[in-house]
Amino acid sequence: MRRGGQSPRWRSGIAEGDRSALAMLAPGTMLRDALDRILRGQTGALIVLGHDATVESICTGGFTLDVKPSATRLRELAKMDGAIVLDTDRNRIVGAAIHLVPDPRIPTEESGTRHRTAERVARQTGFPVLSVSHSMRTVALYVEDRRYVVEDSTSLLSRANQALSTLERYRSRLDEVSGELSGLELEDLATVRDVAAVVQRLEMVRRISTEIEGYVVELGSDGRLLQLQLDELTRGMDTELDLTLRDYCAIPLVDNPGGAGSSGRPRQALTQLGRLSASQLLELASVAEALGFEGPDGLDQPVSPRGYRLLARVPRLPQPVASRLISHFGDLRKILTSTVDDLQAVDGVGETRARAVRDGLNRLAESFMLERYG
Repeated sequence: MRRGGQSPRWRSGIAEGDRSALAMLAPGTMLRDALDRILRGQTGALIVLGHDATVESICTGGFTLDVKPSATRLRELAKMDGAIVLDTDRNRIVGAAIHLVPDPRIPTEESGTRHRTAERVARQTGFPVLSVSHSMRTVALYVEDRRYVVEDSTSLLSRANQALSTLERYRSRLDEVSGELSGLELEDLATVRDVAAVVQRLEMVRRISTEIEGYVVELGSDGRLLQLQLDELTRGMDTELDLTLRDYCAIPLVDNPGGAGSSGRPRQALTQLGRLSASQLLELASVAEALGFEGPDGLDQPVSPRGYRLLARVPRLPQPVASRLISHFGDLRKILTSTVDDLQAVDGVGETRARAVRDGLNRLAESFMLERYG
């Protein structure tokens, strides 16, 4: 299938609720096989993927069916003028050769009769509608007020591989800035700039991975290898972002206790990050502001983490125990300077675990110092 011209509603990403509709059209599915057959047969088609009283009210003419859909049946029915209607579960063909009469007052930006009807029906009924253009050899999917052009696997794979290459570069840079932040945390030298750099890269990775997930949905059976690569590159990223936000979003700045930065919350920060435009995300000041950090010194203000990121790197330390350590000591600086006896004072931390935590933190410090200064 060729890629058609981009309408004003051409996607920059797939809406979360639309992925199931696109998944039905992925390579390897019955509907995709039917669409390929219709295009090869050089005919058009209009297919409504759902049926209820609203759909019935705009249907005239045609004939009623109650048969299981198949690629060959849909191909043969598409030879006739009129629309094909499937039931809501897409398990039965309800009717064919149907003339659809949607509300003409519904706005549409399409020019062709079939596409105008498809868009209006999708808006009026809420069901996905497929429009196959014979002359343009394209398939368009309308979901309410959104339009997607169904592309062939070759085009999708090409764009997906480009996105995957970008993700690899983002992940490499993320590993660098994350390691630098960990070293600075151990020396108590971290600033808002260092934190913003890590969060910026984490959000970049999240956004590009979301785009690739859309390609995986559209590729269906052709996207298995892409999914494996994506899983490998993004493993642990959600946890890393969560730990970083918990470390820095709800604490005051070192030089400004109770001031800027003290009202931020991880969930609020995540929402603010998602609202940043692509250009804003490139500005560390915008990222810092999303985290709740503002002040006269901006990005150069020192900040000390609570310790979630670093304690997560201590082997065999359960998260609930790490949370109790943080609640008891308050921040990472006090945890790093604590003794085994100090650690044992925390509920649920015995001598064995206290020594394991102390040794684990010492090994992390040695590792980061060696990497930083070695």
